[in-house]
Amino acid sequence: MRIMTSLAAQNHFGELIDTSQREPVLITRRGRPVSVVFSPLGKPLDVLLQLMELLRTLAPIKGEAAAEAFEEYTKRVQALGSDVGLTEKEITALVHENR
Repeated sequence: MRIMTSLAAQNHFGELIDTSQREPVLITRRGRPVSVVFSPLGKPLDVLLQLMELLRTLAPIKGEAAAEAFEEYTKRVQALGSDVGLTEKEITALVHENR
C-alpha cells in the first residue's frame, strides 16, 4: 500500500488516481491516516478482498475481538449468499479460490 501526505495527494491528484488503480493509497495528515483511496473496478470479490486487506492492515484485531468479528462476518456472508442463491459451500470455495 502506498502512502501519500494530504498535500502530495492534492498536488499530484492524477498520480493518486493512477496509483489507486493498481493498489490502495493511504492518505495521511500530520502523520496520521485520514483516508484511503482504492479503485472499485475489477471483480467484486477482488474489490472485497482488497478492502478486507486494508481493514486488516489499518485496524488489526486479535483474540476475542477477532473471533467475534469473524462470527459476525460469517453471518453476514451467509445472509448475502442466501439473497443471491449461493450455498455456504460455494461461498467458502469463492473465498479460498481468491486467496
